[in-house]
Amino acid sequence: MRQLWAPPLSEGEVAEAEAQIGITFPAEYRAYLLEVSADGAVNRLVRNEQGWGWAGNDDSRRLLLRTPFPHPASYVEAEEQLDAREPQPGAFSDEQSYAQAWQAWDAEYEVFQDWKTAGSIIAQDHGCGFATLLALTGPLAGTLWWDGRATCGLILPLSLDHDNGSPPVTFTQWLTRDSWNLLPPGWGQRAGTPQ
Repeated sequence: MRQLWAPPLSEGEVAEAEAQIGITFPAEYRAYLLEVSADGAVNRLVRNEQGWGWAGNDDSRRLLLRTPFPHPASYVEAEEQLDAREPQPGAFSDEQSYAQAWQAWDAEYEVFQDWKTAGSIIAQDHGCGFATLLALTGPLAGTLWWDGRATCGLILPLSLDHDNGSPPVTFTQWLTRDSWNLLPPGWGQRAGTPQ
């Protein structure tokens, strides 16, 4: 019978991956890699010609993994300021000047959007722009988050009890649950749209 999940990694492989990427994996995720699988519930950690990385994740973001995952509340003001600086057509004497200014602003906005998920990997891709993120670095390392920027522009904690302010779930808490069921009240079911 064909094995559906990749086998666990060895201590040497995990240590090599950590050294190459430049981070230490959160304890629960590290234990999962050593005792359960290199994939299964999460995108597979694999060594390829570029070195160690995760399937479904952009290799170009590897250096961002060393930057602590930012709590979404930490960048609200900066995003509001960036939004307020978006070039408007009426402020320019010609279309070419506006286009150049808007392209420069858009490039800055893309970098900002990438930074929002620094220190994390896509643990699961849910399609339609939705993903479950696993924070690997910083004070939130080992917790899971919902990337809902496709519809609401937000990254939200996955939690066992949003109404009572429970913290984001840990990797072990998340393993036996569906990310959709850990979203704040008011989010749609598998259709992927907020209610």
